Amino acid sequence: MEESRPTPFTLVFGGIAEQRFPRVRDGIAAAGRDPHDRDAFLLVREVVELLQDLRPEAGLGSGVDALVAFVHRAYLYWVDGARTAVWHEEALRAALADRSAAPPDPPEAAAGTRYVQLPGRRVWGVPVAGAPPEPLDGWFVTRTSDRLSLLAVFGLHRGRDGFTAVEVDGPRPHPLRRPDGSPLFAPALAGGREAGLYSIEGMEELLELAWRVEVSP
Repeated sequence: MEESRPTPFTLVFGGIAEQRFPRVRDGIAAAGRDPHDRDAFLLVREVVELLQDLRPEAGLGSGVDALVAFVHRAYLYWVDGARTAVWHEEALRAALADRSAAPPDPPEAAAGTRYVQLPGRRVWGVPVAGAPPEPLDGWFVTRTSDRLSLLAVFGLHRGRDGFTAVEVDGPRPHPLRRPDGSPLFAPALAGGREAGLYSIEGMEELLELAWRVEVSP
């Protein structure tokens, strides 16, 4: 049985969420802002203060956008009940199985934002062009009608201070094929097949994986 793992929310906000996020919620309400509108979210004083406190002394450079995206998604996750869907090996294998037929009609959208956590170090990708592959921990997801909006978290593991976060949004990308003709999610790492690993190549493949999880029974 796989050992339970902390989510990125727990790692970053586990000790401060119940102190800081109620203040953010009250600030949003007092300002009359829509919390789902990121630009409006960033105009709230309590949000700015939280971002300043989370920003490392050395600065973030281009990583500031990723920090903003993560804090925004983490807040929505918290205010929607901090729900996490943990996927295990068997369920993941079923979701990644080859499906050549058209996808089924998606079920009614689940309300709010939640976190989907995959089995550890089973799915790999390259979230930053030119960088080494990293394991995909999971993603924050919000669904509206026929679109998914994700913030995916890569490279979350003990011994690393931080992780890589990327966003993708859209309807289900069907039909989707790899340019080289290999099956979707086939491992790209050397020895990956023998180790039971999977790979995602590009943001559309990440979005397809999220949709498969979304519509799985």
